[in-house]
Amino acid sequence: MIIVLEPDAGSAEVDRIVKTLEEEGVKVHYSKGVDKTVLGLIGDKQILSRLSVERFSGVEKVIHVSEPFKLASRSFHPEPSRVQVGNITIGGGEPVVIAGPCSVESRDQILETARAVKEAGAGLLRGGAFKPRSSPYSFQGLGEKGLKLLAEAREETGLPVVSEVMDPENLDMVAEYVDVLQLGARNMQNFHLLKKVGRTGKPVLLKRGLSATIEEWLMSAEYILNEGNPHVILCERGIRTFETYTRNTLDLSAVPVIQHLSHLPIMVDPSHGTGKWRYIAPMSRAALAAGADGLMVEVHPDPQAALSDGPQSLTVDNFRSMMGELSRPVARIHSGSGT
Repeated sequence: MIIVLEPDAGSAEVDRIVKTLEEEGVKVHYSKGVDKTVLGLIGDKQILSRLSVERFSGVEKVIHVSEPFKLASRSFHPEPSRVQVGNITIGGGEPVVIAGPCSVESRDQILETARAVKEAGAGLLRGGAFKPRSSPYSFQGLGEKGLKLLAEAREETGLPVVSEVMDPENLDMVAEYVDVLQLGARNMQNFHLLKKVGRTGKPVLLKRGLSATIEEWLMSAEYILNEGNPHVILCERGIRTFETYTRNTLDLSAVPVIQHLSHLPIMVDPSHGTGKWRYIAPMSRAALAAGADGLMVEVHPDPQAALSDGPQSLTVDNFRSMMGELSRPVARIHSGSGT
């Protein structure tokens, strides 16, 4: 349920409404937009019905929300959310690019990549320290050593860092080193981990599951938001279909759908979405033209020698060229996009 407050509702009236609801066990989320101020209510329907909130002083109208995701809904939060990471703002403005290798492999590799992607215009650095791999014999990441190397790269370049957390046991360690906690596709519905990540209060990049519907994806975001953490960024990374020529099928229709349903910023990962480096630049342009708030792209100094995801990694030169392309007409297309 959503309460839309009257334009002239005073702070005393609002405080009285919130206090009454909270005393009855109703969770209240306050959202002030450009034109409207709303209170999102989560609680027992019978309690809300008994309280007759429509009659509270200062209430303009009451809206019943039909979507199962409440806090992620644009009805609850009409204005687009912005997630601040250092001096970078994701959502509602210029597109942001996160770039870096699939895995942190060595000090030289991550520092060389960090310097290059920053020079080319990336806003954040990505790199995996713990890698969920299909085969137990594949490279699993450097663990804490990899996190320390990411922190060193941040110290040198100033780029905030993004890295994946795979389980509750290493959450505190990962959170100590990184600026954004990434939840990968395989963990999108690891509800215990979602709750714990929500309690950290850190920005979270939530990737769409391999076969997840948009509603299931938003419900996963709801777990994080419900723990009091509003700093959620969604990331479309392709879904599994019958097509085998690309690694996944990049669902760019998810961008306008999410922006219609939710206030959360959405980024696109064309590296995992296609699995082939030659398709990353065109799909990046398409993602921004669709209105995405940014991109997440894999870049490696020597993709042929990469310990993971080499075929979908751009070289430094490829990345620099792509960033030059993105700074031209597609940026103007993005600025005119809407919901």
